[in-house]
Amino acid sequence: MTDDTPEEDARTDGTGVVAPDGETPTWRERKQRSQGLPRLTYEYFERSRREDEDLRRESDYVERDVLGFPTWPHEILRNLSIACFFVGIILFLAATLPPHIGAPANPSSTPAIILPDWYLYWSFGLLKLGPLNPEMAVLGGQKLMGDRMYGVLANIVVVGAIAIVPFLNKGSARRPVEQPFWAAVGVGGVTFALTLSIYSAKNLVPMNVDLLFDMTFILPPVAALVAYPVLKAMREGYMYGLNKRYYRLRPPK
Repeated sequence: MTDDTPEEDARTDGTGVVAPDGETPTWRERKQRSQGLPRLTYEYFERSRREDEDLRRESDYVERDVLGFPTWPHEILRNLSIACFFVGIILFLAATLPPHIGAPANPSSTPAIILPDWYLYWSFGLLKLGPLNPEMAVLGGQKLMGDRMYGVLANIVVVGAIAIVPFLNKGSARRPVEQPFWAAVGVGGVTFALTLSIYSAKNLVPMNVDLLFDMTFILPPVAALVAYPVLKAMREGYMYGLNKRYYRLRPPK
């Protein structure tokens, strides 16, 4: 293309300079790609993809096997030396700083406070959700199941919800600002785990138990509702900075 010939404007409907997608875009997608920052993002990445394909097609580079160090003796000796170093550090610390062993436990008395390891506080907190166990009027005011069984079912529900999330969110975003909704869900989940952990140690928290129980279920949705608009507001500036950085490093032809 010469300087005298006017450059054709990049089109976003898959029929102009920009290569078409594998699938025909819908009317809504075309409208989103033809306005403001989404258009700029779409045009640049599609043009970059087209340039990469052209360069790869015109290149005469042939992939060859990359020469590297052999496993024996280079890799094995290096890994053995590193392993011996860390094992020596562990043995040195074990010899110089032996762990303190307290008095033996009294099997005839139960401790006042029983807590698991810190990373299981949230699960232990779910076992204390007895106030949420409904009393059935049909059963004469009795509960359908015991509080312990109710806590076990609560653990199953929470773990099942965590396992389902990756199947619901199949996006390729790597930063919270790229998907504000799922990032807000994650903030709510982390806050819920923290509040449950605090509630599991309610005997050590100088706060009213009823208030602590209410805050356990109020703070997570509040944190999610606050995180969503904040991340959504940051997304516009993030995408603008990302495109500006790409244009500066590699301007399109």
